Amino acid sequence: MQAKGRVFKYGDNVDTDVIIPARYLNSSDPAELATHCMEDIDNTFVKRVQKGDIIVASKNFGCGSSREHAPIAIKAAGVSCVIAETFARIFYRNAINIGLPIIECPEASKGIDDGDQVEVDFDSGMIYNRTKGTQFKGQAFPEFMQKIIKAEGLVNYINAQH
Repeated sequence: MQAKGRVFKYGDNVDTDVIIPARYLNSSDPAELATHCMEDIDNTFVKRVQKGDIIVASKNFGCGSSREHAPIAIKAAGVSCVIAETFARIFYRNAINIGLPIIECPEASKGIDDGDQVEVDFDSGMIYNRTKGTQFKGQAFPEFMQKIIKAEGLVNYINAQH
């Protein structure tokens, strides 16, 4: 499994309220949530993001409330992967549960800039910055997590087992 796209770069403590503002939580429709993704931190994000693009952030990405709407909005916007120094634990679990690949890699977070073209190999955990010709070793996904992501989430994975 791989992800490949242009980077949108953010800093520390990007919380779930800027990923998907609370005023839109009356919807659970992924397509509707995607139209408001990141708008309070980057009001051009939804106009510029393309399928496959990658979010790179610093520390504590996804902090704040435990709502699943945040990773759903990111995935529905077309983002193929989020790379950060660290993730809030509940966001990490929610992202995997809905099939959004996320990787903790402090070196990649520091060495990748907004607009860089990046490729991620989930089998090896390797992150390649194609713009700068650099590479970073992130945490590879265990096989069971790759199966959940390939199934587009935990519920689909479990349903496919029956």
